[in-house]
Amino acid sequence: MPPPDTPLLDRLDGPQDVRRLAPGDLGRLADEVRRDMIHAVSKTGGHLGAGLGVVELTVALHHVFETPRDKIVWDVGHQAYPHKILTGRRAAMAGLRQQGGLSGFTNRSESLHDPFGAGHSSTSVSAALGLALARDLGADCPGGHGHVVAVIGDGAMSAGLAFEALNNAGALGTPLIIVLNDNDLSIAAPTGALSDYLTRLRRGQVGPDWFSALGCRYLGPVDGHDIGALVSSLQDARAVQDGPVLVHVTTVKGKGHPPSESRADGGHATAPFDPDTGAPVKAKSNSPSYSKVFAQSLIAEAERDPKLCAVTAAMTDGTALTAFEARFPERCFDVGIAEQHAVTFSAGLAAGGMKPFCAIYSTFLQRGYDQVVHDVAVQGLPVRFAIDRAGLVGADGATHAGSFDIAYLANLPGFTVMAAADEAELQRMVATAARHDEGPIAFRYPRGTGPEAALSDTAAPLPLGKGRILRNGTQIAILSFGARLAEVMRAADMLKEDGILPTVADARFAKPLDHALLAGLVRDHEILLTIEEGAVGGFGSHVMAHLAETGALDGGIRLRCMTLPDRFIAQGSPDDLYAQAGFDASGIAARVRRLVSG
Repeated sequence: MPPPDTPLLDRLDGPQDVRRLAPGDLGRLADEVRRDMIHAVSKTGGHLGAGLGVVELTVALHHVFETPRDKIVWDVGHQAYPHKILTGRRAAMAGLRQQGGLSGFTNRSESLHDPFGAGHSSTSVSAALGLALARDLGADCPGGHGHVVAVIGDGAMSAGLAFEALNNAGALGTPLIIVLNDNDLSIAAPTGALSDYLTRLRRGQVGPDWFSALGCRYLGPVDGHDIGALVSSLQDARAVQDGPVLVHVTTVKGKGHPPSESRADGGHATAPFDPDTGAPVKAKSNSPSYSKVFAQSLIAEAERDPKLCAVTAAMTDGTALTAFEARFPERCFDVGIAEQHAVTFSAGLAAGGMKPFCAIYSTFLQRGYDQVVHDVAVQGLPVRFAIDRAGLVGADGATHAGSFDIAYLANLPGFTVMAAADEAELQRMVATAARHDEGPIAFRYPRGTGPEAALSDTAAPLPLGKGRILRNGTQIAILSFGARLAEVMRAADMLKEDGILPTVADARFAKPLDHALLAGLVRDHEILLTIEEGAVGGFGSHVMAHLAETGALDGGIRLRCMTLPDRFIAQGSPDDLYAQAGFDASGIAARVRRLVSG
């Protein structure tokens, strides 16, 4: 499909040209930006609905404020595609979320117009307050110092960090503009007392007492698709010099694209699609995703055990818990974008006698790590952590990579840490966690579909801390932890042509380690190679520490550990990123050849 006709947008070189436009042209520009964005995202895929909802707001912000001198801090950043289009990156949108292309979020290294990077939510007010104080204290800043604007969604406002920042901003009293983009929580169904309050505030049933009590002057609610009203309100906010001001803007996620508006999530994220119908260009796989296998397994366990329940943080759909919620609505809890609360809430459920499964993406569980340590591990509470999106997730890039959970969980006393090699193993790990009452337990699994392992109607739990050998060989043993096992097996097949016959084992557990399995691999081989989809300091480090402590390395075994590279990995397809990291079958086979020949 050819690009849309955008004569006004074609004449703009940057936000300075948006500021020079007559007010009467801004609505036309917004229409062209919206069409341009739909066209671009239909080719690459990405976060569509959030950006469509803030097109008019973005145009108004760049008309009123002077970036990069004035700072616009977009919360999460997945709604910043219109901002990218207007700040000199329009031509580069063809490479959005592709390897070597534009980030799907705001990124400081990409543009001076991105004063703060974000891929997770609820950071904007804290960051903007820091920028405002740096301005007040006379610090030098790229682009200069002017007004500071934080744009935060009502869903992101539910996180504790946002409350902490508002509390501090009101006390400090420095000029700061907070734009609250109210679109009914956008990703998930509206939930929580804050959502109820904002609904009543929009309807005029209550006053802005809560914001006023925190020291924020309140303006609104403002129709987020009325450019004239937006410009007027932002100009009023810009004039406030005696403290923070909050502009309450109401928007519709997916605005202007009927297929997105009709979706329950407003067209939040999408693969490449037909711009007219919204239909995906590529048919979805018929194989169930790991997330769906997890949810189906959890439902089977919940049918057996009335004490089993599920907790997630604004990711009911992403973790595939929608089916669980439909079957057990009284035992499924979406706590909003509040991972810290999700973890401690789960700890409370466990202390009260329930069996909570806390389902959170690996990258988001990082936000609740203190609670994992203090509220779960120290107290030895049997919270079951279902860690979705483990490993490299692809187009979302470094902020979403599940690279660190093995290391940050396996170093905690009393924790059991598992990783599923395939869908059938994930079934068994859900069954294992459901029956594990001796302390916290976690199991990790990747995004997308697996190697299509045969699933069972009644999955048996695993023997605790026991791995398995899948192929017996000589000279070198490959000990895999997690979903790279299928690539390890392909690599082993490739190595046959070189006369190399490795033993292949699946560890299953990073903690407790299978000491007997390790002892046998060391005894019977010259080389031991561990492989994990995680950063250094995880599974391989635990294997090394155990073997060193027991003297097993003294006999001459050559131990090597394959981990993800010691750097943050940018966006690209998962296959390309794993190949780049040497974690595909060819890369693994090449590593084995070097070890055997060296």
